[in-house]
Amino acid sequence: MTLENEKEISLFAARVRLAGLRMVYKAASGHIGGSLSSTDILSVLYVNHMNVRTDDPTWADRDRFVLSKGHCTPALYPTLSYKGFFPEEELSNFRSIEHHMSGHAEMHYVKGVDMSTGSLGQGISAAVGMAVAGKLDGKSYRVYCLLGDGEIEEGQVWEACMSASKYDLDNLCLIVDVNGLQIDGRTEDVMPSEPLDLKFKAFGFNVLKIDGHDLSQIDRAFQKASSVKGVPTVILAKTVKGKGVSFMENDAAWHGKAPDEEKFAIAEKELLDKIDELEGR
Repeated sequence: MTLENEKEISLFAARVRLAGLRMVYKAASGHIGGSLSSTDILSVLYVNHMNVRTDDPTWADRDRFVLSKGHCTPALYPTLSYKGFFPEEELSNFRSIEHHMSGHAEMHYVKGVDMSTGSLGQGISAAVGMAVAGKLDGKSYRVYCLLGDGEIEEGQVWEACMSASKYDLDNLCLIVDVNGLQIDGRTEDVMPSEPLDLKFKAFGFNVLKIDGHDLSQIDRAFQKASSVKGVPTVILAKTVKGKGVSFMENDAAWHGKAPDEEKFAIAEKELLDKIDELEGR
């Protein structure tokens, strides 16, 4: 990753965070904490790695992405918009009853979304199915799937992982957003899941552990994942829930609520200041 590329992605991610915050505030509803923690991951993935055509969202040979933690659309939708799938103005339709940009990932109405998700644990099964189909069809596309570390308490996740290993899905790359928090508090208190690296290794995965906010580490992890043959890969990305907004960071209370006017003004200023810094103003 060059310095120029890193700056490009940093600015992309900062704009995604700001757009996500504004979407949740306007709708007075949404999941901002886990969206902010996963923004850097999505930004690197879509800027540097996803082989897609924004003018042909259903192109048969495109790479696929499944947001298994389907409530984190305040990160996904702006990412798709800034990638070029649809105009930024459409983000204002988020969670509006008059429109179809729902709070959970919606594939029929939002261009660029490859799978509708929301019921936690089920997105990964869809991703495994896509990867199997790619193998059977002799396609070279890759399938990426983002999960939350609270989500992996679902048993269906591990059933899907067994299938991914059995069918040698080296075209599948999972990313776990390990921010340590879920709606009810710390994951280690609700349902401890560590050691994740040993568990995924036991399920036959190539395991990569990274800082989920270090753009170079994220980029290298995706490069390594694409070079692995014979087994699926999981990237365990250590992140901070609410990353980028000081009062939201590491606070489970911001898992799924919108800021009031005062809090929004503080958060918006922090994110605008970050954009100004990156643009050299």
